[in-house]
Amino acid sequence: MADDCPKCEKGPAPWLATFADLMSLLMCFFVLLLSFAEIDAIRFKKMAESMRDAFGVQREIPAPEIVMGTSVIKQEFSPSTIPEPSLIDEVRQQTTDIQKQNLDVPDAVADAVVEAAREKVLMEVEQQAEEIRQALRLEIEENLVSVETEQTKIIIRINEKGSFPSGSAELNDDFYGVMVRISEAVARTPGKVVVAGHTDDVPISNSRFRSNWELSSARAVTVVHALLDDPEVDPKRIAVEGHADSQPLVPNDSVENRAINRRVELIIQRGSDLDNGHLLDLGLPQG
Repeated sequence: MADDCPKCEKGPAPWLATFADLMSLLMCFFVLLLSFAEIDAIRFKKMAESMRDAFGVQREIPAPEIVMGTSVIKQEFSPSTIPEPSLIDEVRQQTTDIQKQNLDVPDAVADAVVEAAREKVLMEVEQQAEEIRQALRLEIEENLVSVETEQTKIIIRINEKGSFPSGSAELNDDFYGVMVRISEAVARTPGKVVVAGHTDDVPISNSRFRSNWELSSARAVTVVHALLDDPEVDPKRIAVEGHADSQPLVPNDSVENRAINRRVELIIQRGSDLDNGHLLDLGLPQG
């Protein structure tokens, strides 16, 4: 029976080759895990370029900056400590901080720029008001109109004297020449125009006007129609308001004071320029 048993071949057992392959594969696997634990940006980029050339990749993708990361293989390995960032990461972080400091505008600087823009607008408003005063010099001397400034507003005030008959919203015929000059001045001056009518505190009630509110609004509308006779005046700039006796200039305690309060005001508002255009001219973002 012993002669029938096949003889074993001399040498190592066949399963050792498979076991050795398994050990080799496990070692390669753990080496790869170790190598991918950190990424060196410079080495990774060089490796990627080598792989591209080796496999004949023809498509070029521009990469002006080094890829972010910390290493595919670190020269000094310490499993017990957290890897320190590479020099490239530190330089990138410091550069970012410096850029942020340069881009941040301190509140004091922004306030100073806005104040400079405001001063510029105020100077323009005063200059334009002076030009309107020169154009209406005769009317101002006769106390038919007055021109004032209030912050970024130019106020052309039409007094009732010479403009409207008492209790009426129809302009006097000889006042239309004054309105032509006012229209020319408004057309030359940029900004929104609010035409506001005002009365004294003496109530009115007749077949046409039920109250001073209607009278003040009707007078403002009459002035607007006179303004729009000039084709240079854009209707989109115009707004109408009627205030009755709610906004007196002086107390309604005498005949003279009531005459002062009866008026129509053309308010040219330049505040929107300060919020938009002038800030853009100075290179500052809005909002």
